Parts: sequence; C-alpha cells; structure tokens
Amino acid sequence: MKKLLYPIIIGLLAVVLTACGSNDEADKKNDEKETKTTEKETAKATEEQQKQMEEMQKKLDKQKVDEKKTVAIVNDEKISGAEYNTVLSTTQMQMQQFGQDPTTKEGAKQIKEQTLNSLVGQKLLLQAADKKGYTASKSEIEKQLAEIKKQYESEEKFKEAMKQAGLNTETLNAQIAENIPYTKYVEKEIKVEEATDEEIQKYYDQVAEQAKTSGQKVQKLEEMKPQIKEQLEQQKKQEKLVKHVEELQKNAKVDIKI
Repeated sequence: MKKLLYPIIIGLLAVVLTACGSNDEADKKNDEKETKTTEKETAKATEEQQKQMEEMQKKLDKQKVDEKKTVAIVNDEKISGAEYNTVLSTTQMQMQQFGQDPTTKEGAKQIKEQTLNSLVGQKLLLQAADKKGYTASKSEIEKQLAEIKKQYESEEKFKEAMKQAGLNTETLNAQIAENIPYTKYVEKEIKVEEATDEEIQKYYDQVAEQAKTSGQKVQKLEEMKPQIKEQLEQQKKQEKLVKHVEELQKNAKVDIKI
C-alpha cells in the first residue's frame, strides 16, 4: 500500500524593510496589491487542481464493479468485486505514476486486464502456498500490521491512506493474512541465482551512461553495488514468478466473469 500525496504549496512573500531612509507608502500599497494578486492566483490554481482531481477520481470510480459481484473463479474459488476494486485502485495509481491516463478507452482496457491477471495469479499462488502448508499466525499478522502503521506519522494519516487505497481494517487484515503465506511460498519455492559481478557491472554501465546523458552525478560502483545486486535478483525472481504462474495456470480452471 502506497501513500498518495497531493501537496499544495503556497508561497508566502515576506518583505523586510530596514530603517535606512524614507518609507515609501506607495511602494507598500503596490506590494500589498501584488501579494493579494499572487494569493488569488494561487488559490484559483489550487481550486482548479482540486476540481481536476475530483473529476479524475469520478472517472476512476466508474471502473469499479459491485463489491459482491464474482469477477472470476479460479479452481472453484471465487474472486469478489471487493478484491477486484482494491487491486484496481493500486493499478490505477501505478499507471498515473508512470504518466499514463487510466481513464482512456485503451487505458481502461489495459487496467482491467492487468487487474484480472494479477488477481488470478495471486489466487493461484495462494492456492499453491496452501497446498504446501504455508500459513499466517495471529502474531505474524499483528506484527506486519504494526510495521505498516509505522510508515505513517499518525493514526489519522494511516486511516486516510487506507481510505485512498479502498481498504478498511477488515480488508487490510485479510490482505496481510494472505500476504504472509504468499511471501513465505515465494521465498522458499521460487529460488534464483545470485547476481554475478558481470551482471552488476553491465547494469551499472547502463545507469552511469543514462546519468551522464542527463547531466547527473554518477555514483561509484562500490556505492551502488548492493542496491544493484538486490534489484537484479528481484527482477530475476519476478521473471521466474511469472513463469511459475504460467505453469500453474496450465493446470488450472479459470473462469473470468467480467
């Protein structure tokens, strides 16, 4: 779950005049007039931005389905509209973060496919984890919930983030309870080889070249090596996970209902 922040930055101009000569009253009035004009323009821009956000949210909400509706059946297990809407919101956010419009016809189609693929894949992996005997204890669920809450400044901020993500306490706990055996399964069953020095060097060279082209400072390989190693191994695991889901799907019965 990711925090969505829409910062509204209002600049306040403080003009300090030192007593070293005459105090021009006309200049003061001009300054006050300019300040008021700036404040009005800022307020108007903020209002327009708020309207755009509200209009965008209305379009995004139209892509949701009835929470009680069955959107898919995977090996006789139903996926509800509530589950679909939660993943849909996350997919919409991700698309916006990449600078794409999720409300276009093509965007909406892409989001629907991604959401369903994600849900079906997740359900297949959870079923596989269950067969292997991976579970989540009450203490594990409470611990992970506490770790999630730590990411937020206050309980209010946490609740606000949950609302934006289309979650409540019950659905969040249910997601955590599913996430723990899922994570255990992926860690234990999806093994990948460590990133080699050659792979790390190749990746670093690409990053360094991009940084130089954009005029950014290039960090030394030694500084970036742990981060690059982790990223490459995560990429390998993701690729292997996709293939694993494809294998599970070959022997699965999947019925899409929307």
